[in-house]
Amino acid sequence: MSPPGVKGIGSILSDDNKELIRQAAEGSSQAFELLITPYTGRLFNTLMHILRCRESAEDVMQNALFQAYLKLDTYRGHSAFYTWLYRIAINMALSYRRATKPVVSMDQQQEMTGQEVIDHNEAVGEALEREERAAVLHKAIGTLSEQYRSIIILREIEGCNYDTIAEILSISSGTVRSRLHRARLQLKEKLLPLRNEHPSLL
Repeated sequence: MSPPGVKGIGSILSDDNKELIRQAAEGSSQAFELLITPYTGRLFNTLMHILRCRESAEDVMQNALFQAYLKLDTYRGHSAFYTWLYRIAINMALSYRRATKPVVSMDQQQEMTGQEVIDHNEAVGEALEREERAAVLHKAIGTLSEQYRSIIILREIEGCNYDTIAEILSISSGTVRSRLHRARLQLKEKLLPLRNEHPSLL
């Protein structure tokens, strides 16, 4: 049985999120679940890239969603809802990294870099090479400083535009562009020694 105020939510999903936000802010967990469902997969993937640990990403994800639920009445619609949600999650992830030393096991690294679905018609060798190439790239991204890692992940992996990144990280679009330029240069430098180790992959 639907909680009070949730009747007819299915017809709301194709409209603006305002009604779902209103119902969730009034205490409807079902409305909140419907509101966040389109974003949780991408958000978790982003946290995995930042934290490089599945358990940490899961913890931060749950805490971020809980905080978003509690703070939903503060959302004013000045930015897209997913931008507001990402800002909460990424700030928590960055704070988490500062407070802990990330430890990445080989299994976790494989989980983190094995997100892509393998085409079963693809040659096994090509699939393995693609996974190894992804692992090398993620290893290089993981060595970047915090601010540059976030920029690269949001732009190159999540495909966010400059304005969205600026809103998520609470910086100007100009700062996004300059940091992204420096991040790409640093990433290129990080990939050079890895290219020597894996000449066939890069």
